[in-house]
Amino acid sequence: MNARLVVVAVGVGLSVAGCNVAGSRLPDPHLSGRDAQYMALVPTADVGAAYERYLVDFKTSEPPGSIVVDTKNKFLYFVEGGGKAIRYGVATGQEAYGWTGRATIGGMQEWPRWIPPKDMLERWPHLQPTADAGGLPGGPDNPLGSRALYLHEGGKDTLYRIHGTNEPDKIGQSVSSGCIRMRDIDAIDLYNRVKLGANVVVI
Repeated sequence: MNARLVVVAVGVGLSVAGCNVAGSRLPDPHLSGRDAQYMALVPTADVGAAYERYLVDFKTSEPPGSIVVDTKNKFLYFVEGGGKAIRYGVATGQEAYGWTGRATIGGMQEWPRWIPPKDMLERWPHLQPTADAGGLPGGPDNPLGSRALYLHEGGKDTLYRIHGTNEPDKIGQSVSSGCIRMRDIDAIDLYNRVKLGANVVVI
């Protein structure tokens, strides 16, 4: 999902724990209804201890409720305040499609419909029938996974997303077209915590 590349020098005052597991492992959110039904069908993968969900020490100037994405180390932090954050493992954009900058959460969807964007159709024409059909409905086979957070800049959709994935084995890698992918269970957990309009910093 490519859009205008915006590179912003961000003064985040960031303290990153790297690949060390130094924090408290957090339990999975309770699932019911459609979440329980679909999550029983989504692919699973062992992402390794470093990319599980932890409450960690985290120093940043960003306010509580913000999201900070460390693309180099493949971590997403949800800022809790008090020097703490919840850390999730993520997959980020390939070098040619990486995105950095500041945004806000301009939209939030559960089990979102996926419509291949124009630049993706140019690279992979075999997806055109999916676009012509109005996209792929939300579900366990959808590449956006369980949740999508839509990143906006200046009130406009950047076309970048923080979303779940039907390829959890790719967590910890640079594989996407610029979006930030999370395990579906982590995308649900983050969705339950974040608010519309929250700040997002991708570094």
